[in-house]
Amino acid sequence: MCGIAALQLRNPQLRPQMGDLLSTMLCEMVDRGPDSAGLAVYDNPDLTGSAASTLSLLGGTQLLTAEELTAELERTLPAGATPKVSVVGDTTLVSGELSTSILADAVSAALPTATIIGRGGHLAVMKSVGNPMDVASNHGLESMSGSQGVSHTRMATESAVTAGGTHPFAVADDLCLVHNGSFSNHASIRRELKRTGVQFDSENDTEVGARYIASRLEQGDTLEEALINLGDVFDGFYTLVVTTADSMAIVRDPIACKPAIVAVTDDYVAMASEYRALAQLPGIESADIFEPVPGKVYTWSL
Repeated sequence: MCGIAALQLRNPQLRPQMGDLLSTMLCEMVDRGPDSAGLAVYDNPDLTGSAASTLSLLGGTQLLTAEELTAELERTLPAGATPKVSVVGDTTLVSGELSTSILADAVSAALPTATIIGRGGHLAVMKSVGNPMDVASNHGLESMSGSQGVSHTRMATESAVTAGGTHPFAVADDLCLVHNGSFSNHASIRRELKRTGVQFDSENDTEVGARYIASRLEQGDTLEEALINLGDVFDGFYTLVVTTADSMAIVRDPIACKPAIVAVTDDYVAMASEYRALAQLPGIESADIFEPVPGKVYTWSL
């Protein structure tokens, strides 16, 4: 059992409150996943700012200090890249004025053991082991602004309790996936993806789903098409929330074994594993509230 709370803010006037709203939602999901937690925040000026690319690295302590990593990147990256390294809670953020692929190669060369848990021009990902509210507080979620936020509380079942196994999984630029449930055939799909050159960072079944979606998008699928194809290929019980820089999608397995509730207003789209996580949102009394139909892909854009 895991807990999901996700929020897309259509009204720009609400975006300064994103962290506060998401933190309130997350609080209600703690008992669904007390082992660990993860956060994804889009368009926060303190996390990604105006940089062309930002990488989120697992852990606030790396082999090099922030100052040492900055100096190494300044030495190896092209002129004008202006790398910036900062530590937020248990996460190291690396930004620069160049593509994420070039930045990722440089970071991997400087920190061979580092794990990149988020990437893109809009997205920062933070995750850690421990009580979800402690994880949120350690990263300063409550005071964060943003256009979209995703949170996940994990009760580990198919892999160990580690920060690397915590959701979200963000394996392509500005693409983020959280998952409540389990994929029963993830091992065979992992092998197929590996044969095409896809590399993995964890043993988590959710990472297989994330990498499958990224692969489908790279082949030209829309987000909706990628999730429809996932439903044809993956077996198991699941509720998925997938976000990009400007969209959010939700899908449940064909028999809807895992819970989900959605609230839609002119100001926001909110999703949670249980209604209690939505109850304190502004205007909830007039929201369109529904349970997603089994097997149907729902998408919303900013």
